[in-house]
Amino acid sequence: MAQVLEFKLPDLGEGLTEAEIVRWLVSVGDVVAIDQPVVEVETAKALVEVPCPYGGVVTARYGEEGTELPVGAPLLTVAVGASEPADLPASSTSPGLSSPAGPDAAPGSSASSASDEASGNVLVGYGTGAPAARRRRVRRASVADPVAVGAVSLPAPVVQPVNGTVGPVPVVSPLVRRLARENGLDLRELTGSGRDGLILRSDVEQAIRQGVTQAQPATPAPVGLSASSTASSTASPSASSRIGAERVPLRGVRGAVADKLARSRHEIPDATCWVDADATELMAARTAMNAAGGPKISLLAVLARICTAALARHPELNSTVDMAAREIVRLPEVHLGFAAQTDRGLVVPVVRDAHTRSAESLSAELARLTEAGRSGRLTPGDLTGGTFTLNNYGVFGVDGSTPIINHPEAAMLGVGRIIPKPWVHQGELAVRQVVQLSLTFDHRVCDGGTAGGFLRFVADCVEQPAVLLRTL
Repeated sequence: MAQVLEFKLPDLGEGLTEAEIVRWLVSVGDVVAIDQPVVEVETAKALVEVPCPYGGVVTARYGEEGTELPVGAPLLTVAVGASEPADLPASSTSPGLSSPAGPDAAPGSSASSASDEASGNVLVGYGTGAPAARRRRVRRASVADPVAVGAVSLPAPVVQPVNGTVGPVPVVSPLVRRLARENGLDLRELTGSGRDGLILRSDVEQAIRQGVTQAQPATPAPVGLSASSTASSTASPSASSRIGAERVPLRGVRGAVADKLARSRHEIPDATCWVDADATELMAARTAMNAAGGPKISLLAVLARICTAALARHPELNSTVDMAAREIVRLPEVHLGFAAQTDRGLVVPVVRDAHTRSAESLSAELARLTEAGRSGRLTPGDLTGGTFTLNNYGVFGVDGSTPIINHPEAAMLGVGRIIPKPWVHQGELAVRQVVQLSLTFDHRVCDGGTAGGFLRFVADCVEQPAVLLRTL
């Protein structure tokens, strides 16, 4: 007899609380193997293929493509022990089917009896090696009576009051409700594009763009004010409510970047110092290295190697601040992040153990992560755990910038474009390849002397690459 198990959206790590369904990789009725990817989701950090820890036949999927689901929400159900749809009980292929243990049973609680059909891989909340999760008691809405679907009872659509009336609103996700509420939308006025009229996030976003807003109830005029004076005081709409204004939801990568930058500015007392450097010798050294044969070494890799050498001399900048303990935590490894612009927005992939890598190894890893970023295949692990960030904004054709520190790190080195400029070289005016270097640092971890020493060492290595040899 097939056993139907429910697979919920797992915790993808790093505090991520939700993910958007980008593409289903299986359909109802498909046979899946243990650890087979079943859905591609987009988190605030990356596109991730989610493997299912069970093997069997898919009996139900939850959520259309484009829907955001919170961690712990059902993704699909699998009939373990079934090899084809014909093996399933008559009721098991009904849409919205839940596992026999109920819609809120943890998968681990029913997987123990079918351990040979479940993965032992670590996927937070799943796997045969983990103890059974404690079942959570869920309170049903009092206005929703169960509706029988085959042999399984499912709650009716939640009925919520809208504008003083009560009526069913077919919305697939609480996140969609929240988006509509925050933008003053009456969900009853929208036509859902999902199955059975379900209102999807894309429907709400389209309504926001078209300016379909919920009418605000009239407010009586305060005592002593006429209706005309009240009207005149509210006649000027805010910039966000003007006709034609476009609202762009801060979600996904853009939302994560916004949160992190705002937190950095709010929590970190940063300061910036900068210096111009003659990069002519550095460019010549890189050309000579690549002319010698072997894998090509990128300029970013050479700059990354200089950064790790500078951090070895000034470890204060490879640290973080624990304000709860009132401690500066100096980190033993250098996990070097580098800012990369992609079609999905700004991402900061991390080169692990950069301090142990040669320029050739750094170049290969930087190339791998850059390509993964462009194709949207960076994993959450590729984007977290950095201790220092290198930002080459010169690729945008600009000379200088004041970087915002990548919280919770303590510093970021910015590199502008390298261009020919007049420069005094060996006592004479000459045209040299000049670059501006800027360092933004957390003033809690060090003072200007340390930051200046770090930046000066970087500039010296740029101007005279032989300086770097003394640190190897």
